[in-house]
Amino acid sequence: MEDTSKTLERYQRCCYNSQATNAVDQETQSWYQEVSKLKAKFESLQRSHRHLLGEDLGPLNVKELQQLERQLESALAQARQRKTQMMLDQMEELRKKERQLGEINKQLKLKLEADGGSLKTFQGAWGSDAGFQDNSFQIHPSHSIAMECEPTLHIGYHQFVPPEAAMSRTAVGDNNNFMLGWVL
Repeated sequence: MEDTSKTLERYQRCCYNSQATNAVDQETQSWYQEVSKLKAKFESLQRSHRHLLGEDLGPLNVKELQQLERQLESALAQARQRKTQMMLDQMEELRKKERQLGEINKQLKLKLEADGGSLKTFQGAWGSDAGFQDNSFQIHPSHSIAMECEPTLHIGYHQFVPPEAAMSRTAVGDNNNFMLGWVL
């Protein structure tokens, strides 16, 4: 009997070991198939990427080229739509900021009027609410004086004036408003 039990025991070990080996073999085969599928997918994606970049287009037939063109047009449309949406969002933010700044400006005007300051004095220097609609800019008085002192351009023959003579004429200026003080 002992021989029989040993034989049965060996039989069970072999059966269970072969089942375990079969399970390991099946799992290994499954992983191998998974790796093969992923490798094929990777190569397909690389090929598709090259096609989208305009490379390796020679072996493609007309139908594949048309499909590639549709993909590119679709991607371009999505990119344009996204960019447009971002610009619209940015414009809305800027409008909101403009409204806030307008409100702050109104509050500051009211505060200035309440403090007794003259709003008209500041409007001349900073512009009115209209925002330079008449396209005229006021020159500050100190700037207009400086502009009168600037020399005018004379093209042609001019008589040489020595620096000593220029010094005496600089204070007075010559008859054509040409100031020689800057020549020194």
